[in-house]
Amino acid sequence: MQTYKYEVRDASGQINTGLLRAESLSQAASVAMNQGGYVLNVAPVSGGGGTGDVLARIREFKVEMGPSLKDIMSFTNQLAVMIKAGINIRSAIGGIASQVPNARFRSIIEQMKADVESGQPFSEALAKHPKVFSPLYINMVRASELSGNFGHMLDRIAAYLAQQLETRSMVRGAMIYPAIIAFMAVSTTIFLLTFVLPKFTTLFAGKEALLPAPTKMLVAISDIMRTYWYLIILAVAAAVTGLVFGVRTPRGREIWDHFKLKLPLFKVMFRALYITRGLNTMGELVNAGVPMLETLEITAEVSGNSLYQRMWHTVHDSVKQGNKIAQPLSQQNLLPPNVVQMISAGEESGRLGEVMSDIAEFYASELRSTIKAVTAMIEPLMIVCMGLVVGFIAMSIILPIFKLSSLVK
Repeated sequence: MQTYKYEVRDASGQINTGLLRAESLSQAASVAMNQGGYVLNVAPVSGGGGTGDVLARIREFKVEMGPSLKDIMSFTNQLAVMIKAGINIRSAIGGIASQVPNARFRSIIEQMKADVESGQPFSEALAKHPKVFSPLYINMVRASELSGNFGHMLDRIAAYLAQQLETRSMVRGAMIYPAIIAFMAVSTTIFLLTFVLPKFTTLFAGKEALLPAPTKMLVAISDIMRTYWYLIILAVAAAVTGLVFGVRTPRGREIWDHFKLKLPLFKVMFRALYITRGLNTMGELVNAGVPMLETLEITAEVSGNSLYQRMWHTVHDSVKQGNKIAQPLSQQNLLPPNVVQMISAGEESGRLGEVMSDIAEFYASELRSTIKAVTAMIEPLMIVCMGLVVGFIAMSIILPIFKLSSLVK
């Protein structure tokens, strides 16, 4: 448990301060609120040494990267709890900033606190940091400032971020295992060709004509790898660099995004991911009261795929001309027909936001099932491929030994 200092203003206007022990800042805010009066501030009291203090100082000297999605979600959760506990937003932001370990994120929060103290709305303070807070985050906060349900909206934003974090973790988890197996297969192949095979080539000296074709091929590849290894490394580095920079170009990005939607095993997973992300974003914004045209722009921006981004921009232009959402979606092939039909029904009934959220929840469940299925299928497939490669190399080494031994007999 950590010690927190709190400030409370009683009914007579007098400000009382004190210390309390709590597991977290949100719990400390709740305890301070139970003291009676209006809570002005709750902040942790820094300790005087010890292992925890040393670790904290070490973290301060680390080169800080930008805040992660998990950091933003934690900030949103704490802010929601403190706002609902009755703490004003200036004090809440200040209390959270004092315990954020990421120095870069802490400076951003402190800047937002200064902006709020100068009289700017919280949404405008967020908008000054577009690389940290997404357009969806900013617009949902702006909508809550107009409707007056700020604390409730922060809960919804935190839930949305938690779902995005879970989805991202699942997709990355599904890609890690194939990457590890592929790395092991390539490493094993390089080791066999550059270290193991040359040991046997001395046995074949002067008898190259008797070697089977697979062995001749592997010997030639081994000679090239050992002689021109530096050129191979440069070629691989150039290929990877070209791929990375190529994907960053509009045309390269489009080719890569199209490839992901055609890749066997993974195409179902990626399609479910983009549908979930787009409809969930749209549902949250519609339910928050964000205007439809702005909602479609934000949905296109966070879609994560240039083909889906173009689809949502097409919908935006069509809606701008007075058409309904389902009409341009029906002319695309990126959403299943039943999804378009449900969106059309949601428009007609006036429950578009709820329908979008329900569809997104369904596809989120589909995404989890697809990731499990893809992982279960790809594990044995990668192991079989690795076994075939290693087995081919082993047989190419062993076959000529048997052949030469039979000729000796």
